[in-house]
Amino acid sequence: MTDVLKTSLNRRTVLQAATVGAVGVSPALRALVHAQGSDAPEKKEVKIGFIPLTDCASVVMASVLGFDKKYGVTIIPTKEASWAGVRDKLVNGELDFAHVLYGLVYGVHLGTAGPKKDMAVLMNLNHNGQAITLSKALADKGAVDGPSSRR
Repeated sequence: MTDVLKTSLNRRTVLQAATVGAVGVSPALRALVHAQGSDAPEKKEVKIGFIPLTDCASVVMASVLGFDKKYGVTIIPTKEASWAGVRDKLVNGELDFAHVLYGLVYGVHLGTAGPKKDMAVLMNLNHNGQAITLSKALADKGAVDGPSSRR
């Protein structure tokens, strides 16, 4: 029986089960988790591609402020020239993660603009919530919202 459990449970499966809630994890399963190995990350370094826009700040600042060190990982931010370049590097495995346009991941997953590759969205900070912004000069003239900008 233990041979079946050892081959059917891997670290990822156990972590997925643990996200449901530690309360529901049996002591036997906890013992297997400990026996499977450590909580060390699968990779020590992760390359995260980004386009130098203001919304890449979370990737850049996580690296600059050392948030990655807390988890035993080193973020290697890589500045990319275009969204197509980011897409290609994700597909080829040159990047582990990326700051991308919302629909890009789904396009890669469906194979709409190149090779089809399984992708996952692990974190979403912006779901097409962009804004139209005005210059300070227009704001000083009273254009601070839709109706006032018609004048």
